[in-house]
Amino acid sequence: MGTGKLRLKGLFLENWPTLSYYFFFPAPEKIRARMDLNCATFLLVLCSFNKLLVAASPEDNYQEHVNHGEPQSTRNQITTAQYECFQRIIRQSHRPSKTIGPVCNTTWDGWLCWDETEAGLTTEQSCPDYFTDFDSNAVASKVCSETGEWGLHPDSKRTWTNFTNCKGSTTHHTAAAMSHFYLVMIGQGLSLVSLLVSLGIFFYFKSLSCQRITLHKNLFLSFVLNSVITVVLLNTVTEKQGHTSRDSASCKLVMFVHMYLLSCNYFWMLCEGIYLHTLIVVAVFAEKQHLIWYFMLGWGFPLVPAVIYSIARHFYYNDKCWVSPTSLLYIIHGPMCAALVVNLFFLLNIVRILITKLRVTHQAESSLYMRAVRATLILIPLLGIQFVLFPYKPQEHWATEIYIYIMEIFMHYQGLLVSTIFCFFNGEVQSVLRRHWNQQRMQFAGTFANADFFRSASYVASSLTEVHRCYSIESHTST
Repeated sequence: MGTGKLRLKGLFLENWPTLSYYFFFPAPEKIRARMDLNCATFLLVLCSFNKLLVAASPEDNYQEHVNHGEPQSTRNQITTAQYECFQRIIRQSHRPSKTIGPVCNTTWDGWLCWDETEAGLTTEQSCPDYFTDFDSNAVASKVCSETGEWGLHPDSKRTWTNFTNCKGSTTHHTAAAMSHFYLVMIGQGLSLVSLLVSLGIFFYFKSLSCQRITLHKNLFLSFVLNSVITVVLLNTVTEKQGHTSRDSASCKLVMFVHMYLLSCNYFWMLCEGIYLHTLIVVAVFAEKQHLIWYFMLGWGFPLVPAVIYSIARHFYYNDKCWVSPTSLLYIIHGPMCAALVVNLFFLLNIVRILITKLRVTHQAESSLYMRAVRATLILIPLLGIQFVLFPYKPQEHWATEIYIYIMEIFMHYQGLLVSTIFCFFNGEVQSVLRRHWNQQRMQFAGTFANADFFRSASYVASSLTEVHRCYSIESHTST
């Protein structure tokens, strides 16, 4: 039995006592309500076993979504929406109508649920987000005729919902998607270059070798790997979205690696906070710690949510190379948010310790650690801001566009942000680079000075030789 069947069957069984009461004891004053209720209950039984074919809009242009078959998650979404719509029909069938005169009853058109509407009005709602070629920011409309019946299609004469706008604005949607694609690719490219330069600096200058820099290296490496896998996803896997027959284990493996590396980013940030907290609060500036635990937390623990997410995705939404948005993403985002919150508390406690207890003693060391803590404190809210803004996605089209651009900047330019704060703005790195630059400049200047010296010496020697030769010629001539 499929997972969609199990979920809907569970919902049906949970509501079975209420449905039984409404079925056997209908309101005596509403014969039509009983008929609607009987039909709705019968359909709910069918939905619970997922045997009901979900009909699409009668319009021929959109029948292709059914003819070619929807992915499993799309069918689950439609069936769930259908179940909720039938529940709404049952509830409304026992409530007196708020309007006087003919009305169009609440109905399910195959994709959307339309509430009770007064005769002569046109109702609108956002287009469904089931399909990749639909713009969910556009609106679908349905006409309620003067007689209290839902409008018919002018050609087929069947009950019809106008989904024309949902597909009509996909040209603009495609152009916007391309602009987002280039924005993401530029961000990932800049992040990748800056991270590789930072790693080169850390590995080249041996004077920077310490445990804290080792943690920086692993953090940067996780961002590098995540950038690479993101570019792979954008250029290969997303092209297969919506084509279930082309889904393969390879693209789902890429998505699994992406989710794993995304978690690694945030858990290595947590390792940075734990290291500073242990160094300052627990060990009182002791230098050496056992980094094996940090490696287990940074590289090992993210496997747990990634594996759980993959298993849940396989059983519940095993389609589209796992790129379709689902509530299962909270399996990944939850631990990441927890890591950010724990890290924030660690760093705030460090600041408290540094301010209250280390003001006089270890002044130079406390100043150094304070700069490291300040850098991490700045980075944490920047890395976690997308999780703060996520629940507040606006509904207006223009506001949604701005929201998406802001989210993409914060999410895909993180590598550039991390390398800038932890490497390029790092005082130790700047002093090492400055010292190396001065040494190279002095060597370069010394090379030129030596060349000038030898050139001058050669000129003097050649001049003396020439003078001696001239004197020799004159002496021979005079004799």
